[in-house]
Amino acid sequence: MAKIAFILLCHKNPEAIVQQAQQLTAVGDYISIHFDASASKDDYQLIREALADNPNVTFAKKRIKCGWGEWSLVQATLYAIESAVDAFPRATHFYMVSGDCMAIKSAKYAKEFLDGRDVDYIESFDFFESDWIKTGMKEERLIYRHWFNERVHKRLFYWSFWFQRWAGLKRAIPDDIQVQIGSQWWCLRRRTIEWILDFARQRKDVMKFFSTTWIPDETFFQTLVRHLIPAKEIDTRTLTFLMFTDYGMPVTFYNDHFDMLLAQDSLFARKISPEAVDLKKRLGRLYASDQDDFKISNEGRNLFKFLSGRGREGRRFAPRFWEAEASLGRERELLIVACKKWHVAKRLIDAINQNANIPTVAYLFNEEATPLPDLGGIQATLGKRHRHRRAMMRMLFDYHQTDKMVICMDTANLDLMQDFASDRATTKILEIQCEFSDEYLIGHSSRVGLMGHQTPPDTVARLLPTVRNDFAHESDRIRDGGFEHYYRIRELVPPEDNAAAIASFLSVSDDVARTIAQTPYLYVD
Repeated sequence: MAKIAFILLCHKNPEAIVQQAQQLTAVGDYISIHFDASASKDDYQLIREALADNPNVTFAKKRIKCGWGEWSLVQATLYAIESAVDAFPRATHFYMVSGDCMAIKSAKYAKEFLDGRDVDYIESFDFFESDWIKTGMKEERLIYRHWFNERVHKRLFYWSFWFQRWAGLKRAIPDDIQVQIGSQWWCLRRRTIEWILDFARQRKDVMKFFSTTWIPDETFFQTLVRHLIPAKEIDTRTLTFLMFTDYGMPVTFYNDHFDMLLAQDSLFARKISPEAVDLKKRLGRLYASDQDDFKISNEGRNLFKFLSGRGREGRRFAPRFWEAEASLGRERELLIVACKKWHVAKRLIDAINQNANIPTVAYLFNEEATPLPDLGGIQATLGKRHRHRRAMMRMLFDYHQTDKMVICMDTANLDLMQDFASDRATTKILEIQCEFSDEYLIGHSSRVGLMGHQTPPDTVARLLPTVRNDFAHESDRIRDGGFEHYYRIRELVPPEDNAAAIASFLSVSDDVARTIAQTPYLYVD
């Protein structure tokens, strides 16, 4: 009978990882865990200690820092696979999962399913001929070298790309491989895994090529399986049930999706909401059960398309369980920097990103030109961003694969701050109290159309106090807003005066906060 070695890449929620490992190994299967090296050492130690007595658990031989779209994700997977191959000689199949995945069938059913056909399950479509990539870069992922993380070092990523394009620095794809693309959630036989590891050791040229492609976890295994395995032994699909919205973001499953998930022709599902406690309990019990009489209707994708389509037409279904959760997520933190001087706030969030490694977005609700990823059009205009603000923020959290994000808002956006503060997520406000010279007020008034070059001096003199008082009123409204997590710092003061508030706002050490407090335009010597 099939014995599965699960390959788990994770970076947070150590207690959930321990629970997931215990559930998956309870019926005799195995798991190999790679816990991101950028995550807490204490969390990793907690996982190691909690699973130390479980012989069916192993860990990647080497931990590395992983980033979305990087080769590091493939390398971490290979490290976990190598450990699994050595530790579990009886494993017949290797199944890639994430911390958001859970079984939607019993282990008995899964093993009988895998024993039924001697094939590998992996999406593997021709990279150039298929329409798997809907938006964004396509061949540019391969023919140019990508050294920088697009989410962490966006400017360097695109500068490098455009420079290579301008200079004509295209590169050839290795002659003997035909690049494929598909989901990274695969299930491969032991022989296939061993052949991939042998290939990786022998073909340094191919490894070098993929190491500087963009999003290689969608192409590396997909290409090698097609290169090494006869087509008749490949079932080009994933056994993990997942769906995407019109905006290209994963659909999240909640407590009321239990029956629907069991009816899908898949063994696992992604992504299960951290808040779906009842769903997790029921699925955990299911995997250890002997149930094998699942009624497969496979209607999930059509049902989602039907219900979400009715929502777009303005016709509500009660309950609209696909939209039952309008929250950003209880486990998430939205950190809002409120500042009237946009250039000051932008420099501050740059320092936060560099020193605290927290994703940041500038004035997305105020500036239409704010750089944003393609979210299927929801980000296209300021009007759409305001109307769909919670949906867009959920997408940004998912896009950056983070539970903590910093954004900037103008101090006039009190309604947005109050709306986010009423969410289940934790919302923190950091107001930057600024000094406004007459020169700044004149420039601001010109930008918003209150005055022009020909405005008489006496009109300017009457207008400036009004604008200054308006700014002060906005600040007072924020301070009186009753926010549970409200902090205030001042412009042009010594770093020591601002460090404590920054440390509390970001939940970082005093040293990191002091470094951030030395940001130009915020700091004065």
